Amino acid sequence: QVHPIESGGGVVQAGGSLRLSCAASGRTVGALSMGWFRQAPGKEREFVGANSWGGESDYAEFAKGRFTFSRDDAKNTVFLQMNSLKPEDTAVYYCAADPRRVVRRDDYAYWGQGTQVTVSS
Repeated sequence: QVHPIESGGGVVQAGGSLRLSCAASGRTVGALSMGWFRQAPGKEREFVGANSWGGESDYAEFAKGRFTFSRDDAKNTVFLQMNSLKPEDTAVYYCAADPRRVVRRDDYAYWGQGTQVTVSS
């Protein structure tokens, strides 16, 4: 059983940065594909980006050049560095995990509870 737990959300002014963390208890993150999603009020959940355990990375168009994945194996944690944040980035951000190398964007096996990101204008 894998239990992703997100943290690092908060309130930041436009143009600022946040780093979200996702600790995946139950299995090493090095053996998991990790995906990030977000959901704004009144909107459907949308894909932010993903990094497979095979090393492949994928970013949504709005995230390219601003959001970056990283991983700390010692802490068994993955990170989503978000720079140049905009008010439209305001959403609950979710971490998802799957033992498969390649995972469809809507097919992750394990999901966290989410962390709120609010970007003020």
